[in-house]
Amino acid sequence: MTQNPTYRRKRAHLSQFTTSILQARNPWVIAFFSFSYPGFGHLLLHRYIAGFILVLWEMFINQTANVNLGIFYSLTGDFSKAKDVLDERWLILYVGIYMFGVWDSFRTTIDLNKQYILANREDAPIQPNAMGAWDLNFLDKRKPWVAMLWSVLFPGIGHLYIHKVVVGFFMFAYTAAIMYFGDIPRAIHLTMIGDFDVAKEVINMQWAMYMPSIFFFIQYDAYTSTIYYNNLFEKEMAKYLREHYQKKEFKFPF
Repeated sequence: MTQNPTYRRKRAHLSQFTTSILQARNPWVIAFFSFSYPGFGHLLLHRYIAGFILVLWEMFINQTANVNLGIFYSLTGDFSKAKDVLDERWLILYVGIYMFGVWDSFRTTIDLNKQYILANREDAPIQPNAMGAWDLNFLDKRKPWVAMLWSVLFPGIGHLYIHKVVVGFFMFAYTAAIMYFGDIPRAIHLTMIGDFDVAKEVINMQWAMYMPSIFFFIQYDAYTSTIYYNNLFEKEMAKYLREHYQKKEFKFPF
């Protein structure tokens, strides 16, 4: 009896709460998301610990140094007020970690792309499902536009649809906190009833400036992750059929 071959690299890992995969990605796209919000590039690469640390650090240092307010006043042309709101004591700490996040996500993407090529050539088996006391996870074909649509309605829901629970729960709670402290729901309500002046007074721009990066990231990640998971499902099915369906030696009765 032949022994099962050993594989050096896994192409994917399914747990009860998420699916982590090796996937070829554009390093510049990952670096762009790290540039737009530190930590997001690492979340795209499934490096959750580093990503969560950088995201939480970004909120802490941004709130302490008033970076978003400085950006907001700079965009509106009020440069003197932008200089007044920035806290130089904390701002200098912002730069180093910010640059590291962009550089590390770019570097890691290149390394993981090499791992992806090697793992594909090795054709290691893919675990099709994971079961536990908390949840069930399985490979399946899902619709990318559905995941993106749910993410438009509220960040994190689209990730729950594709069973990317770790990122989905984190972004759901993170976005809810930002919207609460920024008074964004109340500002939206006032805008919908036409009370624009009060809406501008109510909204806290230091908190609201986080939202464009979050919404763009969460829609992109939900859409592309669905495509990657669909491809993984096809690879697992193709490997299974190659190994268990029909032998090459079988002679068709013509």
